Amino acid sequence: MAVQKKRTTAKRSGSSKSAVPVTIPARKAKAAFVKKGQHIRVVNTHGTQVVDCWALNADNMTEFMSMEHCRVFLESIIPRKGDVMVTNRRRPIIKITEDSASGTHDTLLAACDRYRYELLGCKDYHANCTDNFWEAMVMAGYKPVELPSPFNLWQNTPVEVDGTIKPNAPVTRKGDFIVMRAMMNLVICLSACPQDITAICGNKPRSAQFEIF
Repeated sequence: MAVQKKRTTAKRSGSSKSAVPVTIPARKAKAAFVKKGQHIRVVNTHGTQVVDCWALNADNMTEFMSMEHCRVFLESIIPRKGDVMVTNRRRPIIKITEDSASGTHDTLLAACDRYRYELLGCKDYHANCTDNFWEAMVMAGYKPVELPSPFNLWQNTPVEVDGTIKPNAPVTRKGDFIVMRAMMNLVICLSACPQDITAICGNKPRSAQFEIF
């Protein structure tokens, strides 16, 4: 699969006038409760930011959106508009109702962590999505039992024809968005990936936004 090409148009939609946008600071994460039937709209504010996305059953944190189970359920590594994402118990947890980036997302790569950055040459502590997940969930009053593999929004790391996966630069644009409907009461956690060594965030982590409506 070749690197996805840049698109020239995008349509902004899927929001509610009463929804209050929440900023996900660069290199940080936010977590929030979402009631069954509500929607989560995540916006790539600057167009170059990867956002790691997790969804966990609000009533039982041992059940969560699972990339391994989603790939089997969808028979695809690239979720698209209309697809339902499932949990590690193979139950629907979110449905993608809109996606201006047309499937420019990743379900294969693990969340970055301190060890990833050490391997990339960092000598000091580097902010990472793994720590962001735990910190955001605790700050929101939740106690997850494990770190699921994330749904990496706008991460341009397709499998190449030779089987390799490269950290390509983003192809999304300012204002690109995805809208997901909660299929159960859940907790959403979103991390503005701190990756500034490879090109996946354009070498400059930036903020993003989300809203629940």
